[in-house]
Amino acid sequence: MSTTLSPCLAQSFRPSRWDQLPAAIAASSLPLLFILLWSSGYVAGRLALPHTGPLTLLTLRFGLAAVVLLTVAAATGAPWPSRARGWGHLAVVGLLMQVLHFSCIYFALQWGLSAGVAGLLIGLMPLATALGAHLWLAERVSRWQLLGLAGGLGGVALVIADKPLDGAWPAYAVAGLGLLGLVAGTLYQKRFCAHMDLRSGAGIQMAVSTLAVAAVAGPAEGFAVDWAPELVGAWLWLGLVNSIGAFSLMFFMIRRGQAGQVARLFFLIPGVSALLGFVLLGERLAPLALAGFGLSALAVCFAAAKR
Repeated sequence: MSTTLSPCLAQSFRPSRWDQLPAAIAASSLPLLFILLWSSGYVAGRLALPHTGPLTLLTLRFGLAAVVLLTVAAATGAPWPSRARGWGHLAVVGLLMQVLHFSCIYFALQWGLSAGVAGLLIGLMPLATALGAHLWLAERVSRWQLLGLAGGLGGVALVIADKPLDGAWPAYAVAGLGLLGLVAGTLYQKRFCAHMDLRSGAGIQMAVSTLAVAAVAGPAEGFAVDWAPELVGAWLWLGLVNSIGAFSLMFFMIRRGQAGQVARLFFLIPGVSALLGFVLLGERLAPLALAGFGLSALAVCFAAAKR
């Protein structure tokens, strides 16, 4: 009996196909890992804020990330920007995505904004980023993407449906400003820093962010810190896993694809944050929140599949 494989089977069992399987699995897992790392930052922030001020926490967070990233960049011979303009672009991204975004979100939480409402505002990022990418970066927005964005927005609304937006309007305004900082930083990163080295580029961003928040944290908060175990654990997680891991993944995905594609992942942030809050903080996860998370996930998958 002949042992010759049919052409179709021979094609499917070519070694090159199997060699590409680990890389394909790793690439497909990046969005999931990014969502988990980014969502965990809200839980860690809630654990840390009772023990220090928002700007002091950010000084600790950015400072730790800057030391690690700059050390790694120097030890591994990472390339540095060759012109002053390159340094300036990296500084602008750091001020927008790190300082403006996180300062506003932390102050909004301190002023009474619930984590669910904060998640709603950040969940609006895909709409704002897709529009900005279309106007500024000339990225095309198809009707399937628009439908996916609309479905994701509906899911975000379900997640926070039992948390009405009443009172504390200054907190809502400053959180909205934080959203604009994140969107502007994402688009600026795509436009001017798409080819930066992740080690040196992120290190420069974190160093600039550390100096910026420390300049205000000293006079405003006196760097007051209660070194409780919760704060230490949250600080290490925010500085190493969240600031370095999540943002490195974000920059890597922005470099490989469109800014709007990366931004759509933020539709899943509120639902995953609620799930982590239920598991780690004992927060109640309402059935409506589960429905919203499911709708957001389906919308993201729908938009990606149609693409």
